[in-house]
Amino acid sequence: MVGLVRVGLLALGLWLSAGAAQAAESCRLALALALDVSSSVDEAEYDLQRIGLAAALDAPDVRDAILFGAEGHVLLAVYEWSGFGQQTLQLDWTTLRSHADIDLAAAALAGMKRGHDDFPTSIGPALGYGAQLLGQVRHCTRRVIDMSGDGTNNDRYGPREAYRHFAFDGVTVNGLVILGDDPEVEAYYGREVLYGSQAFMVIAQGYDEFRTAMARKLYREVSNVMIGQKAEPTTLRGLQGG
Repeated sequence: MVGLVRVGLLALGLWLSAGAAQAAESCRLALALALDVSSSVDEAEYDLQRIGLAAALDAPDVRDAILFGAEGHVLLAVYEWSGFGQQTLQLDWTTLRSHADIDLAAAALAGMKRGHDDFPTSIGPALGYGAQLLGQVRHCTRRVIDMSGDGTNNDRYGPREAYRHFAFDGVTVNGLVILGDDPEVEAYYGREVLYGSQAFMVIAQGYDEFRTAMARKLYREVSNVMIGQKAEPTTLRGLQGG
């Protein structure tokens, strides 16, 4: 009898281990969205980011790409960044396997409360924070940081130092540049922030276009669209920001 119990427990353990391995392997993308909340972002602009991100995640084509675009599920995390040490995790790693999962994530993002509002723009530490966050989900096939911002680094170390000192092996960093008062931001993101062979950048002509740009970028990231392929479906190209 004892032998049968041991055999049964061993079989159960092997079954659980196989199930855990299968669940881990089924993650096709871990996506960390990093939102700029430095002092250059006023209250109205923050609301456009908050509401725009929730709306972009809720866009039908983005939903379809998450749920039906490929085998495996998507993990999503969202954090805010500003000065050195000023990062706030707004949405911890959340599995998106169903419309209900997306509904809950979008609601959480729409209800975010800003963590900081009076610190400078410290992009290197923000990237380092994202690298540490992605270190928790090494089992995912693709791991991506999605950096949104409206300015260049002006506090502490920049992206190049972050890429040298944090674990970015197998990580892609894309950019969402919000054009405004800093004329150098687009060139800076292209030169300093983008990381990885398939990294890309999307431009928003001000915060009013944040939702449109984020929807386009989410669709491309989740669908793993490569250079030369169709970037987004017609419904996203026609989406209005604001």
